[in-house]
Amino acid sequence: MNKLTVKDLDLKGKKVIVRVDFNVPLDENLNITDDRRIAAALPTIQYILEQDPAKIILMSHLGRPKGEVVEKMRLTPVAAKLEELLGQKVLKLDDCIGASVKEAVDSSEEKVILLENLRFHKEETKNDPEFAKELASLADVYVNDAFGTAHRAHASTEGTAKYLPAAAGFLLEKEINYLGQVVENPEKPFVLILGGAKVSDKIMLIENMLSKVDAILIGGGMAYTFLKAQGTQIGISLLEEDKIDTAKSILAKAQEAGVNIEISRDYVVVTDFAKQEEARIVSGDIDDGWEGVDIGPDTRKKFKDILSTAKTIVWNGPVGVFEYDAYAEGTKDLAQYISGLDQVTSIVGGGDTAAAVGKFNCEEGMTHISTGGGASLELLEGKELPGIAALGDK
Repeated sequence: MNKLTVKDLDLKGKKVIVRVDFNVPLDENLNITDDRRIAAALPTIQYILEQDPAKIILMSHLGRPKGEVVEKMRLTPVAAKLEELLGQKVLKLDDCIGASVKEAVDSSEEKVILLENLRFHKEETKNDPEFAKELASLADVYVNDAFGTAHRAHASTEGTAKYLPAAAGFLLEKEINYLGQVVENPEKPFVLILGGAKVSDKIMLIENMLSKVDAILIGGGMAYTFLKAQGTQIGISLLEEDKIDTAKSILAKAQEAGVNIEISRDYVVVTDFAKQEEARIVSGDIDDGWEGVDIGPDTRKKFKDILSTAKTIVWNGPVGVFEYDAYAEGTKDLAQYISGLDQVTSIVGGGDTAAAVGKFNCEEGMTHISTGGGASLELLEGKELPGIAALGDK
């Protein structure tokens, strides 16, 4: 990676402002239901603290308050959880810019300070230069460790980096290294697994990867548009009617490039989503009134045969409606199989896929689980992310 990292900066005695991704889910009582994003930022925070900085100022957004102060979206529960995980006091402020914030930062006894939700100010998402300058004025150096927001040119992800020496934190560095390697020079055979609901979400990813992959395995809701494009009857399965021609074109381009595209060949189908116990397995055409909700056993076997020789695997999108146990077998089987493979770089991208891998306790066996849904997709599409581009070069 040719971007500066936190290890390239002299942090001793400095005020360090860090963009983290603490956009965690809260229940109605404002309890954090999943603290993985906070835990993921700890290595960078702990490393900075070890360098004996004057202060470490953390900033994040939470939810979509749309430029208004929304009491339920304050970062107070996040500060409490961070304090617990870090094992030291965290000063939580009620705003992120202004004279009182500056004064609190300068006079605080606590080394770790958490600013209030950035998106309480509409200037954050508008990447307003004055707002970015205000954030930058709190510190001497800037570190971005929020990969999940790196694809957005916001004040805290792109603007602030213009006014301070700017570097990547460990989390961001890891994402760039793994995903960047896949885009630039993957070890072969390279297999891409695509699932999720829509073909439209994955068109650019497929087009960017066609020259790099050896095989693409397609499951999930998006498979039915491809099946329809091949002339298979799909019943009432999910279909993007306006993407049938796109699917045909992708299949033709893949054939031309010598890329094996493997689409579900048998499926778990239901007439009523709620009646899980009435699911059945069919091959070929799906009858009217029936809907595909998971890949079947023959497809799972075929997918695993192809994956068995892979050296690089990128997986974006579950291959069935894994939230329901009756429709989760395909996703679970693939997750368990991939996590048990040796000498393979396995990269899981996207929130739903990461959640599925977590549900089936397969995280340990994966090489890298990306923390950013949209950001990982855009990086794999070959796009330059504003939050990464803004960092200093080595």
